[in-house]
Amino acid sequence: MGQGRGWEGAVLRLLRAKDFVCAVTEAEDVSPHYRRLWMTDGGLLAAAGVHPTMWIRLWFSDDGRPHQRAFTLVDPDPATGTFGLEFALHEGCASDWARAARPGDTIEATVQGTGFQQPDPAPSHLVAVGDPASLPAINSLLGALGSAPATIWFEGTLDGLPCHADPARHEIREVPRRDAGAHLAERVRAELPVVLDGTSDPYVWIACDTATTRTLTSYVRKELGLPKTRVHALGYWRAT
Repeated sequence: MGQGRGWEGAVLRLLRAKDFVCAVTEAEDVSPHYRRLWMTDGGLLAAAGVHPTMWIRLWFSDDGRPHQRAFTLVDPDPATGTFGLEFALHEGCASDWARAARPGDTIEATVQGTGFQQPDPAPSHLVAVGDPASLPAINSLLGALGSAPATIWFEGTLDGLPCHADPARHEIREVPRRDAGAHLAERVRAELPVVLDGTSDPYVWIACDTATTRTLTSYVRKELGLPKTRVHALGYWRAT
């Protein structure tokens, strides 16, 4: 396992990444552009443990070349060795694999780089910025941070998608994707200062396309002055 993965695989092996073979047990079309797969973990959860927003790298073939993409685990259960994965479907080898996946299909997975540190002090207000690709992680984060109120800027529409937000505590602000993410950045820059005003210990979590994530992270850190320990950012995909 892990052979023929090019330089990415070589680097992960040097970092002592752990490899597993996972198998599809069930496939469900949540919406025309969103698909959920349930998997057996091949021993992954017992070996690596479980934490909020936990993600793994899956390996796909892209015209014969190895290609890895990260996906957040949905409802991981170490007792049964199972978890779900959710795919926001678009063009690409990961989406192609997910569309065609059927019970019994297998895929290699690598665990390396994932982690979660509970904010201390606990957030007085959670801010999340994401899109369909990071929705499983947003759901996990909402569950992990308990009763904290939250404001979520979501690029796209949640119509029919599995969102765990509680309307009593969590406000969702849907933002259409325009200008390669620039519209989302403009909305957050215009609205976030008002949301943060008067909250003592905010926690900001950003996970959208890489360029927009970088732009918003710089804004939150440099212009709003939030310390590094109160900001988590990870680019989930690259716009082409």
